[in-house]
Amino acid sequence: MKRLATLLASLALLTGCAMTPDQLPLRSEARIDLPRFMGAWHVIANIPYWPERGKVATRDEYTLLPDGRIRNVYVFRKDFDSSEKRWEGNSRIVEGTGNTHWKVRFIWPFTADSLILEIDPGGRWALLGHPKREHAWIFSRAPVMDDALYADLRERFRRYGYDPARILRIAQVREQVGQPGFQ
Repeated sequence: MKRLATLLASLALLTGCAMTPDQLPLRSEARIDLPRFMGAWHVIANIPYWPERGKVATRDEYTLLPDGRIRNVYVFRKDFDSSEKRWEGNSRIVEGTGNTHWKVRFIWPFTADSLILEIDPGGRWALLGHPKREHAWIFSRAPVMDDALYADLRERFRRYGYDPARILRIAQVREQVGQPGFQ
């Protein structure tokens, strides 16, 4: 029994040593100027998942509160003929992360992790991810993004251990509905 326990412990240790960087939790090296990050960000693309799937004209609106929390408002339409809807939540910054790791809550008591992976020096776009690589987003200050820039940003997720093919665009204007590469 002791030999079996030793063998299992050794296998577990070896498995841990054999992990690839893609299997380790994602971390961000970015440093975020929080007041500058506040405001509206259009969700240009994401890895589709149930709360955001099928929505159009989506954006996140961030407001820094006096207590250091962030007011999150997710704005969307079910289709371009429906009225705008809003889900309100809040986020808090995980200390020691350079403002990149957020704990996001839309429904108490559930929280989700979000990581700001990169931000354009001019503040025009941002890449967001999740520590386990379950989610990814491309944000933009403008609702429509140039195809070449979008392709470059989507490909950048590869260096973070994502499969860029999982990231699909979200229609921000009516003309994008049904186009290739859009949800």
